[in-house]
This record gives sequence, C-alpha cells and structure tokens, in this order.
Amino acid sequence: MAGVVGNGAQVSYISQDCKEIPEFIGRKYGGIAKRLDLSFNLLRSLEGLKTFSCLEELILDNNLLGNDLRLPRLPHLHTLTLNKNQITDLESLLDHLADVVPSLEYLSLLGNMACPNELVSKDKDEDDYQRYRYFVLHKLTNLKFLDTRKVTKWEREEALLRGAFMKVVKPVDAKASSSDTASVSPETHYTPLPSGSRDLTNHRGVLGKCRYIYYGKHSEGNRFIRDDQL
Repeated sequence: MAGVVGNGAQVSYISQDCKEIPEFIGRKYGGIAKRLDLSFNLLRSLEGLKTFSCLEELILDNNLLGNDLRLPRLPHLHTLTLNKNQITDLESLLDHLADVVPSLEYLSLLGNMACPNELVSKDKDEDDYQRYRYFVLHKLTNLKFLDTRKVTKWEREEALLRGAFMKVVKPVDAKASSSDTASVSPETHYTPLPSGSRDLTNHRGVLGKCRYIYYGKHSEGNRFIRDDQL
C-alpha cells in the first residue's frame, strides 16, 4: 500500500497520479476514516468514496474534478476543499452539495472557474467575488467559512435578502459576438469623421468653440483653452 499514510482516523493518499480512488483504501479505512486527503492526484471520479461513511473532512485539491463531480451522501462531513480543479458550473455543484453533505460548514473552491477570485482571474474584482459569496451562502446556509474567509453575520443577512439574484452568468463568447455583429452590417466601417466629410483636395475648415476641458493624465499639462480664454 505504497503512498498511504494514515492511522485509521486520518488517511492521506497524495501525489500518486491516481485517476480513481483505489479500492484497497476503502476496504481498509472506509469504515473508520474521519479525514481523507486525496490532493495532487488526477481524479476525475469520486466513485470510491461510497465506503467512507464516517468522513468529516475531505481534501480534494489539485485534481481534475469537473462539473460531473458526484459525492455519495456523507452526513457527517463538515469540511470540503476542492481548490484548483476544473469546476465551472457553480449552481449545479451547490445544489448537489446541499443534497448530499447537509452538515457542511467549511467549503473552499479557490482556483476553479466557478470561483471568480481576482487573484486567479484578472478580469474579476472584489465585487464579483462578493456576489459569488452571497450566492454560495444562499445555497448553503450552514457555512461558517467560505474559501479563506469566515462568513460574517452581515454576509449571511445579505445572502438571505439578495443571494438568489447573485448567480454568476457566463458571458457570451467574444468570438461569437464579434461574428454576429459582423453579420449584421458587414459593409459598415467605423470612422470618426462626419458623414459629410470631404475628400483631401478640399481644405475648407470649420472653426468653433468647445465647452469642455479635459483634465486627464494624458492632457499634456491640461493646456487646453476654455471658452472664457478665447
């Protein structure tokens, strides 16, 4: 049983490149293990967890688990970490967890596309992450910790009031959007010139006043002339 480290209650099977949970682990520890660490493997299925009916903590970080992730019913499980997997469908996962792990108090999903964390996704910010927290807490009302942060009383109240409306929706594919736009008006090209602009051989100009002053960082010292300076 190379790679297994455990004393019965706590079992670790880390960095073994296994694609499924070995049967021998379930046979020996399934009925007594309270903490199981299967991180840094190649797991795509959790089929072998059926015998681990006493689990309280389950560590599944750095695997290949996706939206088809399915846990057996684990009534005593209070801690679950799924960091750095391939989960993109947040709502489906949360509905499943609410059904099979009713005692869950600590959940971590950092490093998955389903978790819009600004440290991982450059196009996300703290507001995106906070909306995600409200939605998770709306679905899993018993959570005390989410990712690395304790759930506050204020967050719980906000989740109760607004959490159902905080579902993260995947944006429309940029390529599809651009192709759709192109198909609507393939011959239309943007130009900053007015529609009645003349050709380069006609040099007639237009003189007028501008009511705006620009104070941006590229204004070259903000040396624009205002109306009252003309």
